[in-house]
Amino acid sequence: MTYQLLPEWVTQEAVILAWPHQQTDWAPWLQDTRSVYLNIITHITQSTGVVVLLVAEQDIVDVQLQLADFTGVLIVPAQFNDTWVRDYGFLTVEHDGQVQPIEFEFNGWADKYAADLDTQVNRRYLAPLLSQPLISFPEIVEGGALEIDGDGHLLSTAQCLLHPKRNPQLTEQDYHALFSEHLGAQQVTILYHGHLENDDTDGHIDTLARFTLHQGIVYQGASNRPDDSHFSGLDAMAQELHSAFPDHTLFGLPLPHIMDGIDDLDNAGTGAERLPASYANFLIFNDLILAPVYGVPEDKDAMAVLARAYPHHQIIPVNCATLIRQYGSLHCITMQVPQGVIQPHWIAQALEQVTVVAL
Repeated sequence: MTYQLLPEWVTQEAVILAWPHQQTDWAPWLQDTRSVYLNIITHITQSTGVVVLLVAEQDIVDVQLQLADFTGVLIVPAQFNDTWVRDYGFLTVEHDGQVQPIEFEFNGWADKYAADLDTQVNRRYLAPLLSQPLISFPEIVEGGALEIDGDGHLLSTAQCLLHPKRNPQLTEQDYHALFSEHLGAQQVTILYHGHLENDDTDGHIDTLARFTLHQGIVYQGASNRPDDSHFSGLDAMAQELHSAFPDHTLFGLPLPHIMDGIDDLDNAGTGAERLPASYANFLIFNDLILAPVYGVPEDKDAMAVLARAYPHHQIIPVNCATLIRQYGSLHCITMQVPQGVIQPHWIAQALEQVTVVAL
């Protein structure tokens, strides 16, 4: 059986989101976080995409009211621990000319957080919407740990893959074989450098390096902050990328410095932590790129880099300053769905009116 993980720039029909609720870690900033989600929903639906929105039962009526003027949303009643669907939502591969949803196991980022509800989301709530049966694999692999291009070159990080609480029995070569068999990877490059402080994903690739459509890589750099504690690691990662992809054009992003939501270190206060703000954590959705910004001076330069790297896309900045308070950003809360994955009648119904799915 041949499976080929699809790059993010193939034609997409939907984006999966999980609406923040009072029992998630978003509780202290719930309204601000929901505003970010509404911004993303607006951009996706205005571009004729569909948002598959996982919503806790107690929030459905309120969400319907907030989306009263929208079309293009499927509300799926669901229970979940957290909203980082990038890491537990299903992936899409091509198999025998058809798009095929697959999932790996998820254990709360190496048993750091509860995930008993997240692990059931695909099978309980999303599988009934899909055109093909969901295929499950037993290995622990998070979506944010994977980046692939149109030639089947897969990119990931050693710090994440080789963590002893993910798949302790697997070596780097085992991962090469796994990604070849299940994801159709023709080549696999695993980076050993580059990490953002307080990133509890253990260095997901979607915070560090992303492919462009035409032999390019956008990466989170730090050349604007040579004295920053991240500089040596991110510079070493850039050298790894140069060596592994000598024919690619590399686009380095500036590094922001944000402490507990405050961008001024002198005013951060005692015990403040550096937040893992990355500009590489953007979402490609058809001809759009939804790009995280944080209300800091580096935002402008970061958007300019993305515009050079993706000249045929519309770059839309989305303020994600609230999201990084929980150590993630825009790509982490989304999962794109390629065309043909969801049963057509659900797509048609959502495009006509906001629809609550009764499963």
